[in-house]
Amino acid sequence: MKTRSKLVIWLALLFAIGAVQLWGQPTGTVKGFAKDSSGKPMEGATVQLVDVDNGRKFDLKTNAKGEYQSIAITAGTYDITLIKDGKVLDKVSKVPIMPGDEPRVVNFDFTGKQAGVTEEQKKQMEAAKTQNEKIKSLNASLAQAKQLEATAKDDETKAGQLKAAGKQDDAQAKQLEADKSWNEAITVLQQATQVDPNQDVIWFTLGDAQRGAKKYTDAVESYQKAIAIKSTVGAYHNNLADAYAKSGQTDKAVQEYAAAAAAEPANAATYYFNEGAIFTNTGKMDEAIAAFDKAIQADPTKAAAYYWKGVNLLGKATTKGDKMVAPEGTSQAFNKYLELDPNGQYADAAKQLLASIGAPVETTFGKTKKK
Repeated sequence: MKTRSKLVIWLALLFAIGAVQLWGQPTGTVKGFAKDSSGKPMEGATVQLVDVDNGRKFDLKTNAKGEYQSIAITAGTYDITLIKDGKVLDKVSKVPIMPGDEPRVVNFDFTGKQAGVTEEQKKQMEAAKTQNEKIKSLNASLAQAKQLEATAKDDETKAGQLKAAGKQDDAQAKQLEADKSWNEAITVLQQATQVDPNQDVIWFTLGDAQRGAKKYTDAVESYQKAIAIKSTVGAYHNNLADAYAKSGQTDKAVQEYAAAAAAEPANAATYYFNEGAIFTNTGKMDEAIAAFDKAIQADPTKAAAYYWKGVNLLGKATTKGDKMVAPEGTSQAFNKYLELDPNGQYADAAKQLLASIGAPVETTFGKTKKK
């Protein structure tokens, strides 16, 4: 009996010690409300408090008015999360709950907003919004630059026509207008690259403007930056090749045309044709013929490739007495052009060149027409 009495005394003492330790800790309170997107009270939601130092959790429920309040929460720093139907609707991190009579107020008000969006999601949405605004600005700059480029090209065309007509002053004025438009486009696009230097299409369009303004070194640099971001666009390599060619770097131009064809096999004929054009313009007839052959192999219906192959073959012609002897395949090249494009840009020239070597003009019906 004495043993039992001692046990009761010891248990009472232990409870007393425990009670002193528990009530000796400072406490505070937290309260607030939760409203849904329509502004109505959010009843039955869970407001979960997690002590960031020790992980201790407290769950509070919202009433019919959407309100919640704790009685006594151990003072500390808490992450407070609003949960409804097992779904996290919002979270407020590192909220200090201090000891004292004044409660910490934390409200969850989704009136006119979207519920169920965490702080991280909010940050992502803000970042996406900023990115969209940036893209919108870049697109506006790009559209403006393209309009300026179109104006410059139109002015250059008019200047060329006026020169042909002998109106030098008007042609000069048009050329000055074109130069102004190119430079304005360059300024707009350079500003766009500062806003976002990771947009390949901006660098590509800047390269086009610089190439139009005959700033070939700058154009090369811009095209290279576009390719560094996205190397699989054939047009980027093609225009870089043209900039190299116009700055006298033929070997690099040929490499870029090959890269363009590898990047976009569907357009390989165009890129090899452009390569042939460079060799034609620099008087490298054998290389030009080889390039046009590649263009024909990629697209056997590319009529202009046959014509210019014939022109380069004709450039290798010899004379025998008073007669011109063209290399084998010359007349076939011109006639193939006429077969594919009988009324094309070079049709009359092809017929005249055939006549110059004493070759007949063949129609698409397999008949021949005497010279």
